[in-house]
Amino acid sequence: MDPIDTSKTLDELDPPVWGPASHGSYLITTCHRLRTKPIGEFSTEELRLMIGQQIGLDWLVPLALDVLERDPLTQGDLFPGDLLASVLRVDGSWWRQDPRRRERARSILTTTGEFPAELRDVVAAFNASSGGVQESL
Repeated sequence: MDPIDTSKTLDELDPPVWGPASHGSYLITTCHRLRTKPIGEFSTEELRLMIGQQIGLDWLVPLALDVLERDPLTQGDLFPGDLLASVLRVDGSWWRQDPRRRERARSILTTTGEFPAELRDVVAAFNASSGGVQESL
C-alpha cells in the first residue's frame, strides 16, 4: 500500500462523500463529522471510535498501528488499551487482505507483556483467528 496522505479526509480517501448526518445520534453525527476531518489530526479516541465502527479501516488502522507501536495501551475515553481493542476487533477478512498489517498487530502483542483484564478476551480472539501468538495473561 502507498504511503497515506494524512492531510486528507476520509471523504477524500474513501468516496463517496457522506454529507451531513441524517439522524441525530451522537455516534452517527460524530462519524459523519470525522469523515471531513484530516485523518492526521484524529485523536486516539477518534481513531478508536471510527475503527470500532469499521469505518475507513484501510487508512485508520495503519495510523492506529503507528500509535500502538509506541504505546500499546494508549487510551481513548474508555480504558487503557481501548484503541488496541478496537483494532483487534476488526474483522479477520480485512486482516487477511494484507498479511503485513496482521504481522504488525501480532508484533505489538508479542512486545506488550501483560494485558489488562479488559483486553484479555479480545487478544485471545484475535490470536485464535489469525494463528496468533501466546499472550501474557
